[in-house]
Amino acid sequence: MRVMAQIAMVMNLDKCIGCHTCSVTCKQTWTNRSGVEYAWFNNVETRPGQGYPRRYEDQERWRGGWELDRRGRLRPRGGGRLRRLAGIFANPDLPGIDDYYEPWTYDYRTLTEAPLGEEPPVARPVSALTGAPADVSWGPNWDDDLGGAPGNEDLDPMAVRMRERVGRGIAYEFERSFMFYLPRICEHCLNPSCVASCPSGAMYKRVEDGIVLVDQDGCRGWRMCVSGCPYKKVYFNHRTGKAEKCTFCYPRIEAGEPTICSETCVGRLRYLGVLLYDADRVAEAASVPEEKDLYPAQLDLFLDPGDPGVAAAAERSGIGREWIEAARRSPVRDLIVRHRVALPLHPEYRTMPMVWYVPPLSPVVEAVAESGHDGEDAGNLFGAIDALRIPVDYLAELFTAGDPAPVEAALRRLAAMRSHMRSVNLGEDPDPEVPAAAGMDAAQVRDLYRLLALAKYEERYVIPTAGVGTAHDLESIATSCSLDTDGGPGMGGPGGAPLKPGATDLLTWSGDRPEGLFPPRRGGEGRSAR
Repeated sequence: MRVMAQIAMVMNLDKCIGCHTCSVTCKQTWTNRSGVEYAWFNNVETRPGQGYPRRYEDQERWRGGWELDRRGRLRPRGGGRLRRLAGIFANPDLPGIDDYYEPWTYDYRTLTEAPLGEEPPVARPVSALTGAPADVSWGPNWDDDLGGAPGNEDLDPMAVRMRERVGRGIAYEFERSFMFYLPRICEHCLNPSCVASCPSGAMYKRVEDGIVLVDQDGCRGWRMCVSGCPYKKVYFNHRTGKAEKCTFCYPRIEAGEPTICSETCVGRLRYLGVLLYDADRVAEAASVPEEKDLYPAQLDLFLDPGDPGVAAAAERSGIGREWIEAARRSPVRDLIVRHRVALPLHPEYRTMPMVWYVPPLSPVVEAVAESGHDGEDAGNLFGAIDALRIPVDYLAELFTAGDPAPVEAALRRLAAMRSHMRSVNLGEDPDPEVPAAAGMDAAQVRDLYRLLALAKYEERYVIPTAGVGTAHDLESIATSCSLDTDGGPGMGGPGGAPLKPGATDLLTWSGDRPEGLFPPRRGGEGRSAR
């Protein structure tokens, strides 16, 4: 057993209101500069919908993640080394700007500089890439408020897969329309396919906390990581020629502070904490033959930090006591392992994702109440889960590789919590059979209620610092963790990391032939630069 620590996140979808505050603050911190105008490390999608980039979940098209070969061994869905080598200069599985969207702004100068006239001036949209007038027809959440609208039947890959798997689709009728918001960041997977796809080895997973990062100095811009990521959360900076992605705000994490998206979340729907797992069994768990077994296989990877044997093995692996204690108090572990109400996003990609979600339950209460019954009554709630306006089969396609049982179990626990706590708040005697029907007791219900409804800041974010001695020094970095500079990491030049001896800054290259840019020929002459 090789114990490793992972910083993980859980999002409660019942609380997301689609305000995009997390997206805007992340954008302002990490991608508010040229070259990544189209990139959103954090984005909020509307379900059902196509997602961002468009139809990113269609792995028959994009070929991201892992698959099993004929011998049952893991291999990248995009192909082995020979296939990647054949497409290294022209990657056929790479999304284009139309699959993301062409970012635009508005010609605000017209509003302030237009001469007086009878007609009011208009700020027309212009491309943020070319400056030319733009015809806006797609965006990072174009599906907002259109969930379940007629005509979208075959646009959502998960809706299509649901129809193919269970033989029935979503009822695209006004009376039965539904929608919910799905915030997404990099999953910082235990078995990241982006790391395996990188030819230069610039993508790596940090040993100390499991955060997946890109070495900007080592990146060569092959973009295999972009196609290798099934969640399409790696972006190509067209100015620097480097890959970029969500960093999990690691300067803040090292200082014991939550990510920017968590800090600014209006709905307080995010939780951060430490999970301990057995690194020696990751490949085995990702290789189970049946996709529906991937969720329980990943659950089995997580170790109990309260077990003295696990704690001793963790210390032997170099994990500090502060991290072990944080794992014991982790709200993420409580939601994922103890209460089992949080589920992984697309475990069928076999990457072992580490950003999990509490599925939405909200519409069930209104649906029951509209039928003339008590919407908070436990019996009515349990009976209505199968008839949710948000189909359980659709949620299963998102979170459990099509297996509805774990989704139904999570929703039953959430319904039991609502019914039990309603009785407590009204001064009634709670029915002990209500939590028992969901596999819980009264104490577990109260703990879950406190975690989901009442948890304070320090209870939602349990993050150990990199070290007590350096924590205060890291705070200044954490408050300004940003790449918002010309010449940021990997760009060289003023304000960036100094160039290594013999290296050349290609962004400012004037066309001459610097020493060491091209390897010498065998005859002694250097290669021509043209």
